[in-house]
Amino acid sequence: MSDNLRIYEAVRKVPPEAQKEIKGGRLSGMTDINPMWRIKALTEQFGPCGIGWTYEPVGREFREGSDGQVAVFQDILLRYKDGDKWSEPIPGTGGSMFIAKERSGLFTSDECIKMATTDAISVAAKALGIGADVYWNKDKTKYVKPEKADEEEPAEFVAQLEAENEFKGKWEAAGYKNGQLAPTFEKKYGVKLDDAPSSLIRKAIKDFDAKQKEKSE
Repeated sequence: MSDNLRIYEAVRKVPPEAQKEIKGGRLSGMTDINPMWRIKALTEQFGPCGIGWTYEPVGREFREGSDGQVAVFQDILLRYKDGDKWSEPIPGTGGSMFIAKERSGLFTSDECIKMATTDAISVAAKALGIGADVYWNKDKTKYVKPEKADEEEPAEFVAQLEAENEFKGKWEAAGYKNGQLAPTFEKKYGVKLDDAPSSLIRKAIKDFDAKQKEKSE
């Protein structure tokens, strides 16, 4: 094995107990990695934080989004010690919601900076190969869309649903008639209808059912 891959090979595999399937939302079905496992991997390779590796916050920005929402982005520089030499800085940018729109209204998080910093460390650590097997393009991650071969064609699936008695009229009632679903769907789920996997379209129908049930109660 090339010495260039020494660190990469040592940290690429993520134990099952450090992996968690994301359920719900636009990242449903993808993989999340426990951030403390990354800290453990860095510590195993280089030593305790502050001695064998360290990070420096170098910038923070709050950005306004739609509907009163605000996101925070944290920039860091991560360094590690290899032998007696410190590495060049590895940049990482993480993000989290400061003000998020929830079903009950706007929610302000007092942990958003901490979460954005943790995310930034994860991004920088990925450059070293930490958790690489999860990010590999054959696996599902929040950055990779499912391949068409693994999912039904969205347009065909919508047509199939409209033809089934179970779903008849629901698309029209939700304002999705004649393919006009696109703007509403993209705004709510963060992905264009033409790119949406069938699992997300199913979720849209379930969400609509739940909303209708709430109205009737």
